[in-house]
Amino acid sequence: MNGQNNKQKKTGRRPKADPAKIRYTISFNELEHSRFLELFDQSGMSVKAHFITSCIFEKTINTVKLDKGTIDFYMRLTSFHSQFRAVGVNYNQIVKLLYTHFTEKKAAALLFKLEKQTIEMVEIFRKVVQLTEEFNQKHLKN
Repeated sequence: MNGQNNKQKKTGRRPKADPAKIRYTISFNELEHSRFLELFDQSGMSVKAHFITSCIFEKTINTVKLDKGTIDFYMRLTSFHSQFRAVGVNYNQIVKLLYTHFTEKKAAALLFKLEKQTIEMVEIFRKVVQLTEEFNQKHLKN
């Protein structure tokens, strides 16, 4: 019975081997505080204490700048790309339907019209690719 009472239940968090007990305080004026918050936001870190520690001990800090225009451009480009893929799927379905429901001569005539429209669409897509490359060179690769 005595042996059972000596065992204690281990509950809670395990104690750290080297806990951080020493604390420092720092005071900022409004300008310094706004600069600190700007640097903290650019770092991408989620804990201010970790950011300050990495600044003091000269650890590398990753800064990520998000440009709303660039994000919007790529979101629209992604949407355009998905629409372009959907057009390709529809194109395949139309070709299959033309050959199953029409004579070969009539299907070929309709496909000729479709081919002209496809060539125009390819030219538009080439312009989009060119504009995307120009955008990358001008705005993303500084």
